Amino acid sequence: MNSKREEIASRLAVARECSGLSPDEAAAAAGVDAATLDSWESGAADIPASALTSLAAVLKTDLTELLTGQPPKMHIFAVTRAGQGERVARREDYQYLALAGNFAGRKVELFEVTVPPETESQGSHANTHPNHEVSYVLSGKLRVNIHGNTIDLTPGDSIYFDASYAHSMQALGGEPARFLAIII
Repeated sequence: MNSKREEIASRLAVARECSGLSPDEAAAAAGVDAATLDSWESGAADIPASALTSLAAVLKTDLTELLTGQPPKMHIFAVTRAGQGERVARREDYQYLALAGNFAGRKVELFEVTVPPETESQGSHANTHPNHEVSYVLSGKLRVNIHGNTIDLTPGDSIYFDASYAHSMQALGGEPARFLAIII
């Protein structure tokens, strides 16, 4: 099992216990069942970045503390150098870097996401979370599937959507796609 995933899982379980929420209450707030939350808290399964964001809000803790065990320290600005964001274990086929993790009191979560070239599973693993999201394509071709709609994006294109609707991303053209995901 991934030791980073286990550390995040442990911090999530402790944060939930400290909040006074039962597993059922926390699961309901995150839009999942108690068994899914249990698999996240035990470290048996990766926690989607969107679920971590939602859980951090529900548990009144900072996403950075769940990811690193340390509170964010910056209050005026925070710089994240290329490739140096906090890696977020979300799922095997996507790579997430948190880009604003060291800024205290963030109003949004900002991730650089890399989707590898097409796989059979891409597009079939739809995700939902209670926030709005903006995805801005940096490189590659990205297919966004949302609520029965398919939208193809290229560098410079963006999409703003209500993430409570099922959505998934797929890299096209045999190349990875890289985009900024802003969760509001």
